[in-house]
Amino acid sequence: MKLLILLIISSAVVNNVVLSQFLGLCPFLGVSKKVDTALGMGAAVIFVITIASFVTACIYRFILAAFGLEYLQTIVFILVIAGLVQFVEMFLKKSMPALYESLGVYLPLITTNCAVLGVALNAVQYDYNILQTVVYGFGTAVGFTIAIVILAGLREKMEFNDISSSWQGMPLVLVTAGLMSIAFFGFSGII
Repeated sequence: MKLLILLIISSAVVNNVVLSQFLGLCPFLGVSKKVDTALGMGAAVIFVITIASFVTACIYRFILAAFGLEYLQTIVFILVIAGLVQFVEMFLKKSMPALYESLGVYLPLITTNCAVLGVALNAVQYDYNILQTVVYGFGTAVGFTIAIVILAGLREKMEFNDISSSWQGMPLVLVTAGLMSIAFFGFSGII
């Protein structure tokens, strides 16, 4: 149990997928304008990554590795992730239309979010078992959510600041994301 808690903390904070591995930057920068939207995207990513971690770990262990087809892992993982994102998109469209509309084009981008695929591939590379893979995926998704919500909160505050026109918009967002990355590097070496 202690190792699983350390795995969650390590994947969420110390090795944050966005701020230290630089995976998933497109939705991180694109959906972080409002905290509500960032929370919705974070919840969708938590669901997709956690479920995708479980499904890809099972497929890898019981099908690909069992039959010596490990070389197909990337293609199979992409197909599984695409299917899961379609399921999440249909669910949000039916049950939460406001969130579905606010996420816009970024919801289908979860399919191509390299953080989702990166978690599945890293879990195979680290030789995690199925439980460790799910915990690692959940922790990574929570870390993504933490990062995107922090950036969204900062962007909401910066919107009312008097900033020169050359720094408004994406330049200030990129500098802020870089400073957040430096701050998160302070956690390295803890675990």
